[in-house]
Amino acid sequence: MGDPKFPRRSYNTPSHPWQGERIKAEQEIVRQYGLKNKTEVWKAQTTLRNFRRQSRELQARVRSGEAQAKLEADNLLAKCARIGVLPVEGATLNDILALTDVKILERRLQTIVYRKGLTNSMKQARQLIVHGHIYMNGHRVTVPGHIVTRLEESSIELNPSSSFTDEMHPMRQSKPSQKKPYVPVDMRQKERRGPPRRDDRRSAPVEAPAAPAEAPIEAPVEVEEITLEE
Repeated sequence: MGDPKFPRRSYNTPSHPWQGERIKAEQEIVRQYGLKNKTEVWKAQTTLRNFRRQSRELQARVRSGEAQAKLEADNLLAKCARIGVLPVEGATLNDILALTDVKILERRLQTIVYRKGLTNSMKQARQLIVHGHIYMNGHRVTVPGHIVTRLEESSIELNPSSSFTDEMHPMRQSKPSQKKPYVPVDMRQKERRGPPRRDDRRSAPVEAPAAPAEAPIEAPVEVEEITLEE
């Protein structure tokens, strides 16, 4: 069992740390599903890898005619159907080999909360779960990576005491597609009230002082000569 203070890692890391195509694919999955880091991707891949390994071993044992293998195969198919990665009826062990890690990521609590329309983005779904705004089966769940079963999916709702239950909540009204328009730097400086900051005065171009305006030249005034009569 080992020391509980030092539990064994429950997922496998890539065999080679520097692979460009794999790193780009993992970054895309992290961005698409709003994951915290690549560790959550590796956990989903490890779960899927365990399912595939069990499927290959059970296929070999079933072909040999072992009765216990048939029972274990039915249990494995029932588990995959229970968590929603396989259909309830008509699935075989070969269908497990055709699964991808996306199937596992789609069954995470964070993804289902977003798919049900309770949040506007994957990041917001993770935030609500961690902060205790999501209820499942009448209890608060704060683990975004929890694998949701088919029976638990219908019981996911907002915390009754949460402020997010209000449809007019500003965080529920905002949409991810409604982004603020980009404002250039010079436009922001013009819209800001008050005198410019010291940095702005330093970076602003120095204008040359305007030349004083020349006074207009007045036309000479003609003076009439006055003669005195004797």
